[in-house]
Amino acid sequence: MKKFVVGLLLLSIACQLNAITYTKTDSMRVVRLLSDGLKQNKNTNLMIYYARRLKGLPYVAKTLEVNPTEQLIVNLRQLDCTTYVENVLALTLCTEKSSISFKDFCRILQKIRYDGGNVRYTSRLHYFTNWIANNTKNGFVFEIQKQSSPFTATQIVKTNYMTTHIDSYPMLVEHPEWVSSINAMEKELTGKRFRYIPKGMITNSILCRNIIKDGDIIAIITSKPGLDTSHIGIAVWHNDGLHLLNASQIRKNVVEESMTLHDYMKKHPLQLGIRVIRVK
Repeated sequence: MKKFVVGLLLLSIACQLNAITYTKTDSMRVVRLLSDGLKQNKNTNLMIYYARRLKGLPYVAKTLEVNPTEQLIVNLRQLDCTTYVENVLALTLCTEKSSISFKDFCRILQKIRYDGGNVRYTSRLHYFTNWIANNTKNGFVFEIQKQSSPFTATQIVKTNYMTTHIDSYPMLVEHPEWVSSINAMEKELTGKRFRYIPKGMITNSILCRNIIKDGDIIAIITSKPGLDTSHIGIAVWHNDGLHLLNASQIRKNVVEESMTLHDYMKKHPLQLGIRVIRVK
């Protein structure tokens, strides 16, 4: 009888939130994390708290590409840099609202990941510039944009990577009719301008510490043609400077980088600087 009731509950969740792909381990972990988060001191930085709770989980790419049709995927067993940030943000927002059910978490994650919360491949926020804009509209985040130091450079977005590398996106290969929608989205983003902090300006200074706060979302912008960003993480200050909590493809898991973000980015010539996004 208990299994029957649980089954009905999960079916109800799926019906209200579109189809969801998850395991029992995922749902139990979400509820446990939210329950623990609700017990934290009111001054706890929840973005940092949850970012650190997920440390050690393996990095796995393309975890959202496992279904033949688009579904909301909840996977707290394997993360890439974007799903890591999305899950940390969803956990944070749920805790701030004292909404600690799995259903609440799924609803928030769906809004974070999809334009208008519409679970379609063409509505998924593939480019992080679009992700920022939509989650600003949701009232979840806002981007720090200043005309003064250390925001001394301007990014002019030019996005076309998906439609010029269709073979890298299995869903587009299977559904060529979606390419025009993706192309329209890329054209809408192209030409937009954003101030950013060049990597040489990311220093252990009072100025940077006043601008970038623990728990801010860091979007690393790139000179790679067709892309706006190449990596995403969460800011955390150490005594020696700014560090990054991230799902690392290099280290194969979620880590709090031992080197400063400045030193990390020096090792990656295509990384130009950072955009800074704050949770409201």
